[in-house]
Amino acid sequence: MTEHDFIPGAAGELPESGSFRWEAPSNIALVKYWGKKAGQIPMNPSVSFTLHTCSTQTELRCRKSGTPSGTPSFEVFLEGSPAPHFREKIQSFFERILPFQPFLSGYAFEIHTENTFPHSSGIASSASGMAALALGLMDLEQVIYPDMPPEFFHRKASFLARLGSGSAARSVGGNLVQWGAHESVPGSSDLFGIGYPLPVHSVFRSFRDTILLVDKGQKQVSSTAGHGLMQGHPYANARFDQATSRIEALQPILEKGDLQAFIELVESEALTLHAMMMTSSPYYILMKPATLRILEHIREFRESANEPVCFTLDAGANVHVLYPEESHEKVYAFIKDTLLPFCQDGQHICDRVGSGAKRL
Repeated sequence: MTEHDFIPGAAGELPESGSFRWEAPSNIALVKYWGKKAGQIPMNPSVSFTLHTCSTQTELRCRKSGTPSGTPSFEVFLEGSPAPHFREKIQSFFERILPFQPFLSGYAFEIHTENTFPHSSGIASSASGMAALALGLMDLEQVIYPDMPPEFFHRKASFLARLGSGSAARSVGGNLVQWGAHESVPGSSDLFGIGYPLPVHSVFRSFRDTILLVDKGQKQVSSTAGHGLMQGHPYANARFDQATSRIEALQPILEKGDLQAFIELVESEALTLHAMMMTSSPYYILMKPATLRILEHIREFRESANEPVCFTLDAGANVHVLYPEESHEKVYAFIKDTLLPFCQDGQHICDRVGSGAKRL
């Protein structure tokens, strides 16, 4: 598919008003993307676990605003209170998607959103937030174009979400999602995420993710700025090649349920992501001393207890502890006894692989 396929035909009668509610999950990448081209196109493909507990719930209310004129007007509320700090990001999002939903110019919107995790927790909410908003906008489009096939609905929702936040492309579908074209993955695209179409062992269908909240402060460098610093990065091309090759290396791991190889690949991906940050110009370090101690303890526990537990990291200090469902009792006991003291006030989130966004 091309971008042109997402431009709708002439609209019929527009509804006077509407209200649409969606819940969209966060996701955690196993193979990371870091660096993008114009138009929110990734420099390399990525694969992620969709989460279940960490999600954003968004109600989109719309009403006709009279004569259409450019980007729509909107108000945004977080947990019932005005959230002006979101305006710039959402304004940019509407400007990007208007060519693909030109009927939006005839509406004024109220966006009411809340997260199932504390907004200040350090868990990125842009992926889940933009996915939930995009799905609400697709509900409005489906009212206008009622013959839209379900597959196209979800594909375009991922396409729109990507224009707000790249990783949001992976927060529409469930379980495992790939975003970014790769010749070995049928149907994969730089324009939207797809449900991982290749064989997956049952052990990965019920994986646990305990998220350790090491630092809940504002990151010193935003993800947007971090992606930008990959332009001209001395190791960028090698990194893009590495990530692309790991998409293929992951395939037999997922098919066979090879936990040892999974651990090696996923942890290397996490550390490589942060290595790119530490070798940017200017460099920056998002891991904290407590992050490093947690990683050391996870490795020591894995070796001593012979449990298939590993870590991954987003662009921040918090640690995602990944392990199979059958290891939950032993691993969670280790987390409580050894790792929670390194978290702010012992805060953590118990999560697992989820099934994707849902209409509320």
